Amino acid sequence: MEERKPKILLAEDDSNLGMLLKNYLELNEFQVELARDGILALAAFRREKFDLCLIDIMMPNMDGFTLAEEIRDVDPDIPLFFISAKNMKEDIVKGYKLGADDYITKPFDSEVLLLKIRAILKRNQELNSKESEPVEFDIGSFHFNARLRTLERGEQSHTLSPKENELLKMLCEHMNDLLPREIALKKIWGSDTYFNGRSMDVYIAKLRKYLREDPNVEIVNIHGNGFRLVVRTPKNVS
Repeated sequence: MEERKPKILLAEDDSNLGMLLKNYLELNEFQVELARDGILALAAFRREKFDLCLIDIMMPNMDGFTLAEEIRDVDPDIPLFFISAKNMKEDIVKGYKLGADDYITKPFDSEVLLLKIRAILKRNQELNSKESEPVEFDIGSFHFNARLRTLERGEQSHTLSPKENELLKMLCEHMNDLLPREIALKKIWGSDTYFNGRSMDVYIAKLRKYLREDPNVEIVNIHGNGFRLVVRTPKNVS
């Protein structure tokens, strides 16, 4: 079966640049839908499924910033690049605040753009491949949703920081077993230095504070080796 080519929405009102970029990307194994104003681009986005959007800012009928806001309302996670002649700091900052993955000023090197597109699509593919991994866990009387970063018990809910979330997820994946200290440090902090180790201890303390509401749940320190998230079966009350 032929492998599906990634599909790109290109919103560009400059006919020459638009066709040159479309042809270049298609020669490099992409499907490209070219729209020459913001309204046409938004209609195409709502009609079809895309893997990435390339958006010019100065377009007729709907500018690129407005288009990006509309696209983000439909799909908050789709990779989005601005390509624009506007190179003022405030425009670049606005682009990133709207959730752009990159802001590329004209004129630009097509090969560099191609490499950036491939890099972000590869990152997304790796993230999507992890979607089959469990993201929700029951921890005693708690329910933990790693995607939403929420730890709930009854009507109480904590929103975890990214590091708290990732650390608790790793503990859940090793529930009642050892989570080696160096593995958690390298995955979450990037290295197992002394200072990162002290930082992890702080986050362990924070998680213990959240979980102490259930006496059957405990994070145990295995000295010199790592941690165990211990979940005990509640004793029956006679």
